Amino acid sequence: MAAPVTAKLAASEPATPELAMPGVAVSAADSAAESDGRRLRREQNREAVIDALLALFSAGQYQPSAAEIAAGAGLSPRSLFRYFDDVEDLYYAAADRHHRVALPLLQLSVSPQDQVADKIQAVVHSRVRVFERVAPTARALQAGASRNELLAAGLSRVRKVLRGQLSELFAPELAGRAAVMFPAVEVLCSFGSYDRLRRESGLSPEAVTATLVAALTALLNGDPDVS
Repeated sequence: MAAPVTAKLAASEPATPELAMPGVAVSAADSAAESDGRRLRREQNREAVIDALLALFSAGQYQPSAAEIAAGAGLSPRSLFRYFDDVEDLYYAAADRHHRVALPLLQLSVSPQDQVADKIQAVVHSRVRVFERVAPTARALQAGASRNELLAAGLSRVRKVLRGQLSELFAPELAGRAAVMFPAVEVLCSFGSYDRLRRESGLSPEAVTATLVAALTALLNGDPDVS
């Protein structure tokens, strides 16, 4: 009958020093809560700094100062780098947020076996819609990539994902001529082409969409003997 006796003792008497010393237990709990609170505040402040940077990008300030970023986050310039190692680290965090938001929005509901016209419409509408949403940040990150190896590597990974999507989607149309045709398809579907049509040519999103659809249609429905 040892087990029932042991259970009864465990229920009626303190089994550990912490249970025998309530003050110690409360102190440990308070310490853990305080630590969790600090972590939460730190994460909130990090996110506030990223929000401030992205807001400045949206306002057309692609290389804001640390003071401007801190002001937007409601922090002092000195405290800004409690949360980031340096400006490059901050920009990389902003790029990571940007990519996590943008990439899921680029998923398509068409497959390689669908009609080429449907595929072209789907990919162009998807990319123009997303590019409209992320354009300020994309411009800032592309400008910063020339000075920031982490940004450059991140952008390269994103382009690889987008390239793979196009390669898979248009594989039937590109069969036997991908080496010549695919680079043109990729360029037409890129942020660079969208941005040039929007800013330099002054086209509306609808006009950009129509232009890209027409160009891709002409390209992919062209001479099948191109090699």
